[in-house]
Amino acid sequence: MPFLLFFSSTQHLVGYFKEAKGSGFSKKPKVSVFSKKPKEVASQISQRKWLLKEAKDIALGIAKGIEYLHQGCDQRILHFDIKPHNVLLDQDFTPKVSDFGLAKFCAKDQSAISMTTARGTMGYIAPEIFSRNFGNVSHKSDVYSFGILLLEMVGGRKNFKVMEDSTSQVYFPEWIYNLLEQGNDLRIHIGDDEVDVTIARKLAIVGLWCIQWHPIDRPSMKVVVQMLEREGENLAMPPNPFASTSS
Repeated sequence: MPFLLFFSSTQHLVGYFKEAKGSGFSKKPKVSVFSKKPKEVASQISQRKWLLKEAKDIALGIAKGIEYLHQGCDQRILHFDIKPHNVLLDQDFTPKVSDFGLAKFCAKDQSAISMTTARGTMGYIAPEIFSRNFGNVSHKSDVYSFGILLLEMVGGRKNFKVMEDSTSQVYFPEWIYNLLEQGNDLRIHIGDDEVDVTIARKLAIVGLWCIQWHPIDRPSMKVVVQMLEREGENLAMPPNPFASTSS
């Protein structure tokens, strides 16, 4: 009997995991898509077709979808390819997590999973997937990918190096961290709305918590949802994950 997965922040019918012969589930979930002409978050990032208030709602929807995959199912589902192209938006800008081609599942109490080869998209892959020196591969790997996606949503650009001046380049998330640490305006909000500035700072701080190098230092998606839902500006800045790389 197939295992059906329904959730408002994943595809209306994300798909089903067909049981393998004997017992358990097959390793590769089959995905059925029912959205009508969905838009990718990637295209919205490049065209900046939203206000930051909408970006916050979209980010919260994505976070809730991933948190559901991690905690809301009988088996924990690890997506391993969270990125703008794999988040679709309907006509109401409601996000749907899609494309489970690289997904794996494990028990909810399983703190690490085995992986023989790296999987995911360059730029969004957590460090521990490349090197176990950073920690074990787990649900925290999806948290890292979400953090990169969130920073791109705030910055309206892909995860690449940006020019600080005419002679030097800096890693985009590090550039955002430096601006926040120095108390500077992120210079990425739309218009002069102070609410937008506050939202941009909040989303950036959450994103930076998510991309800490070591999985143990990243929040769970449940905590990420709580951070995004929290009112006010009382989010603490995370440790600087770039201190060792920039020294």
